[in-house]
Amino acid sequence: MTAWSLEPLPLLAVVISATIYLYGVHRMRVAGNAWPIGRTVAFCVGGMGSILVATTSPLATYDEVLLSVHMVQHMILAMIAPIFLALGAPVTLALRTLPGSPRRGLLTVLHSRVVATLTFPVVAGAIFIANPFILYFSGLYEQTLRHPWLHDLNHLHFVVVGCLWFVPLIGIDPVGRRAPYLIRVISAFLTLPFHAWLGVAIMSMNTLIAGDWYIAQQRSWGSTPLSDQRTAGGILWVSGDLIGLIVFAALFVQWMRESEREAVRVDRHLDRRDAEEAKRAALNAALARAAAREAPPIPSADAQ
Repeated sequence: MTAWSLEPLPLLAVVISATIYLYGVHRMRVAGNAWPIGRTVAFCVGGMGSILVATTSPLATYDEVLLSVHMVQHMILAMIAPIFLALGAPVTLALRTLPGSPRRGLLTVLHSRVVATLTFPVVAGAIFIANPFILYFSGLYEQTLRHPWLHDLNHLHFVVVGCLWFVPLIGIDPVGRRAPYLIRVISAFLTLPFHAWLGVAIMSMNTLIAGDWYIAQQRSWGSTPLSDQRTAGGILWVSGDLIGLIVFAALFVQWMRESEREAVRVDRHLDRRDAEEAKRAALNAALARAAAREAPPIPSADAQ
């Protein structure tokens, strides 16, 4: 628990990202605009904080020694951090604070076909599902252990792939075409079992993932590499289900709030329509009374 590692690149990325975000919040307040404190906490503490823990804590110290530790790191970077980053709405903050030309450039990127395709639920979900299967069953994972630059790139790709999935799913930012909540719930439900299947597959394997690397470690402490791999599969299985439940809860809360806002909008529209109809009825009644006063009297039969 005391074996923390100082990794310069992740630390620098976290500090720069949090600083830019906080500067944007400062710009908002200077301009007299409010920015929810919950979004700031979600991005800086939940998102950046979890990335910092995953890349500098004992998780980073032992992620090349124990697959189970790496799997905890994987879930933090691929699921927990992207969820908080999505709830922090950094793109919305950028759109509200950037000057004209950079803002137009960002809007061009957001409205591009590439972003629309990558954030489409089917595409983003397929990338999110296929990513760990390809990593652990193709030999790529062992290469990330042998090459430090691939190791850092692997951490970055966990976050990017997670954001591709969670930003359009539960995020606030206007990224891509926003699917209806029912489609989002179904998409989340369909992706949930895959982490469990991958975890069960890893638990049932009799061969080691990156076996040459882990056998060469020649540890004299802890569980055997195969036993540790089964622990890693269990972590992937259980944590994926738990985080999936959190995502479902967030989706349902957002869905209810959107329904409440829609109900308020409908009520206001109906109130305006009723007020306009009442105003027209009063105007028509006033015109009828005025016409009745100005009309000439109708002669009676006796006068004729």
